[in-house]
Amino acid sequence: MTPTEALWQHAALPPEALAQLTLTGADPVLPSSFAVGTAAQASIAAMALAAAELHHARGAPRQAVSVDMRHACAEFRSERLLRVDGQPAPELWDSIAGLYPTADGWVRLHTNFPHHRDGVLRLLGVANDRAAVAGALLGWGALEFEQAAADAGMVVAALRSFADWDASPQGRAVADWPLRITRIGDAPPQPLPAGAQPLQGVRVLELTRIIAGPVAGRALASHGADVLLITAPHLPAVLPLVIDTGRGKRSAQLDLRAAAGRQRFQALAAAADVVLQGYRPGALAAHGVAPQALAALRPGIVCASLSAYGTAGPWAGRRGFDSLVQTASGFNMAEAEAAGQAAPRPLPAQALDHASGYLLAFGILAALRRRLLQGGSWSVEVSLAGTGRWLRGLGRVPRGLAVADPSRDALLGFLENTESGFGRLCATRPAGMLAATPARYARPSVPLGRDAAAW
Repeated sequence: MTPTEALWQHAALPPEALAQLTLTGADPVLPSSFAVGTAAQASIAAMALAAAELHHARGAPRQAVSVDMRHACAEFRSERLLRVDGQPAPELWDSIAGLYPTADGWVRLHTNFPHHRDGVLRLLGVANDRAAVAGALLGWGALEFEQAAADAGMVVAALRSFADWDASPQGRAVADWPLRITRIGDAPPQPLPAGAQPLQGVRVLELTRIIAGPVAGRALASHGADVLLITAPHLPAVLPLVIDTGRGKRSAQLDLRAAAGRQRFQALAAAADVVLQGYRPGALAAHGVAPQALAALRPGIVCASLSAYGTAGPWAGRRGFDSLVQTASGFNMAEAEAAGQAAPRPLPAQALDHASGYLLAFGILAALRRRLLQGGSWSVEVSLAGTGRWLRGLGRVPRGLAVADPSRDALLGFLENTESGFGRLCATRPAGMLAATPARYARPSVPLGRDAAAW
């Protein structure tokens, strides 16, 4: 059974639809000892085929779906390939972000948000200088600093092996499958009228930042969903990611800390089909975004949630990002060992982020199909750590690190030029190719808050 077939079976989707799918290419595509290309192709293929199958459930004929592995890997690097008016987008990483040796190991700092950077600097008692940070960390143990940072609400991960991660309480708490779809309430079946695109007329209320959650919303938008991204003026953002993942969406701002913002959000949610959120478990519950509250407000809702480490275990409420989960859960050490190097080595893409985004979109599509045929309100959950366990399960790639890292010029055939609210964009086209309803971004990406908070 291929990874795509396993995902399809896990979501209980019709096996006959798999006959419409064609996959081309093979690992290695990117330099890694892990099957990153297979993960990219399988997650994108499952999402694209699920979009086509939902369209079929709405009355359209089944259609051919194809995914090329090289194109899928280009999508997994979309933020790196982006150009704005012919120039690279602003730097993604803060100047002190990255891996550092400690007294007894390594830690990774994630400091792209100013408050995370400032908190780490306060903890270390140094200025915003990479050399000063490196020197201070040599006085800490890796696990000691990881815990101190977590206690302070910062985002830091100590380097672990797979064995150490698997033996840890959080490693044991991570689900075997990266995707969970659960019925959380009763509602009658809700048919969707026939539409020109698979998700035409489907309203998605998105509360996400960075990569995985926004990728899920972008994928849904590419198949015709009306995606309304909600952020807030006080929340920091990373501009290249806003530009890249905002394609196909409208963007509004609400402050859920204020009564007026919460009331407006609830009015939007009451008229939505999907609420997609990417904040740590429990972070938005006080604002009425918990799945059970949304199901009571809008019976038939699909509530999709992304977390870093899952919803069980001692780290369930811990902040995290792809690079941190790679470090904590063993990937950086395993990749370094495969390369024969002492320093930790990251994966050649934010693979946990991108795969989680497409798996989340896949789960949403499967849940919408269940709602259409069976009724009910549904919860869809994906974690970066769970996606990491799935990637490990795809096996290792002999001599995968020897493959040449493809240049941007080699991937130009997978890029497209469009206008946007930021200038002329050159960015990746969707890799999931639907023969009858090609994926496309009907709206350009725009600065945050450009649109009204209304359907």
